[in-house]
Amino acid sequence: MTPSQISLVRSSFELVAPIALQAAQLFYAHLFQADPSLRSLFRGDIEQQGERLMVMIGRAVQMLDRPQMLVPALRALGARHDGYGVQASHYATVGAALLKTLSLGLGAAFTPEVAQAWTAFYGLVSRCMLEGVEQRLAA
Repeated sequence: MTPSQISLVRSSFELVAPIALQAAQLFYAHLFQADPSLRSLFRGDIEQQGERLMVMIGRAVQMLDRPQMLVPALRALGARHDGYGVQASHYATVGAALLKTLSLGLGAAFTPEVAQAWTAFYGLVSRCMLEGVEQRLAA
């Protein structure tokens, strides 16, 4: 990601942080609407899962300029998610739900540049998580 994209992701996430729980609820609504079969992967309290999701996104956003810390954390996260039954095909659905949530949550602040920055962010996240799956399978 470029420094400009990192700045856009960080500044727009600051707008989402105050409404994090609502954003998480909206995200899961979009996710399960897009693929109802994904609901079965979530066995615990979806509100707690939403809290964890927003914390994870926030941490990743803060570590964007520290890939030496971010990449291994995302790979480990991907390996854990593989153990939960997450398939490679699910990542596109998750990305679409995230972008849709951000678009609605940010409104006019979700400019084309912000959308591109978040697309790059999610591309990085999903790529690293899938690398974690590959590493887990190779071990």
